[in-house]
Amino acid sequence: MTDVQNTPIVDDSALDLEASEQGIAATFEAAVEGTDRTATPSQAQLEQEGDIAADYIEEFLDICDLDGDIDIDARNGRAYLSVNAGAGANISVLSKPETVNALQELTRLAVQSKTGGFSRLILDIGGSRDAREAELTALVTRAIERIEGGAASAALPAMSSYERKLVHDIVGERGYTSESNGEGRDRHTVISRRA
Repeated sequence: MTDVQNTPIVDDSALDLEASEQGIAATFEAAVEGTDRTATPSQAQLEQEGDIAADYIEEFLDICDLDGDIDIDARNGRAYLSVNAGAGANISVLSKPETVNALQELTRLAVQSKTGGFSRLILDIGGSRDAREAELTALVTRAIERIEGGAASAALPAMSSYERKLVHDIVGERGYTSESNGEGRDRHTVISRRA
């Protein structure tokens, strides 16, 4: 007799989303292969990226019949695109972290197809990046509590390079050290005491 309580329940829609995200990530990696990821773009290049990305996202919002105000910024060697709710708009359907990350990768591909260069563009929808930073801060706090409770280190779940960078910054501010481990989608951050 099968133990039903220990059988995992899998939602087919979650599998479809995960497969789609893997497909997008594989397409992105294939598209950026051979591009120079270390070159720092000029202010004019970042502004161009922002304009291309804004056009892409504006068209996407039109297709979805959603309204949003788009703000473009360029700082720290990256173009930043923020989509905020306009009057009566409901873009919260797009503000889940997985959705924002998938749209960000698609937007980066759109930018790359127009410019021929690697894009490190950051997309924010409805304040999702601030909300995610708050979640990451809470994760770091819990991890540090485990370390203070006697654990040698604490590993966080796998996350994007942008999120790992945020975690490294938060951890450093708290006086601990962190490093990224793993490959590809399994890349995660491990926090430990400073030596």
